[in-house]
Amino acid sequence: KSRVYQALVNPILEDLVDLMAKSKYEYVKLFEKDDSLLLNTWLVVRLDGKSFHKFSAAHHFEKPNDKNALDLMNQCAIAVMNEINDIVLGYGESDEYRKSCNLYGRRESKILTTIVSLFSSNYVFHWKHYFPTKELLYPPSFDGRVVLYPSDENLRDYLSWRQADCHINNLYNTCFWALVHSGKTESEAENTLR
Repeated sequence: KSRVYQALVNPILEDLVDLMAKSKYEYVKLFEKDDSLLLNTWLVVRLDGKSFHKFSAAHHFEKPNDKNALDLMNQCAIAVMNEINDIVLGYGESDEYRKSCNLYGRRESKILTTIVSLFSSNYVFHWKHYFPTKELLYPPSFDGRVVLYPSDENLRDYLSWRQADCHINNLYNTCFWALVHSGKTESEAENTLR
């Protein structure tokens, strides 16, 4: 008796749900902005930690490079790349690129918010694995942007710029913190490097 009842009621319920979804209020979807990204361009999603100097100081990250913090960032990038198969490359601050991506119909807001939220949630989720003796004092936040590069040469120049920036920053930070560890104040170290 219950099988017969389900066979009769389930199609009616499905029709009712469809009818409710296509109500007179559905027009509000027309107000959503079309933010489809240009086809045949490289999508670069750049993520940056918001106020990460403050965050790393509050959590006493080792200077100039905290291996656990770097490993945690790498874990987050790996998790994002494993979840979103359209991503073919991750670099440093979790920059991702793909020219033929059709993820979410190339809708910028969907791509950006998914990647930023997935990265952020993985950062909190994996914190204890990389910092078993440190309590997470407050949740980190990340901002992001999508940049389109129309040619392989533009993308190559972008990657070259990021690599040069990474090298310069690492060199400066390594020297700065070596001076601080040798006894100089942070102001004295900055003046020496200046």
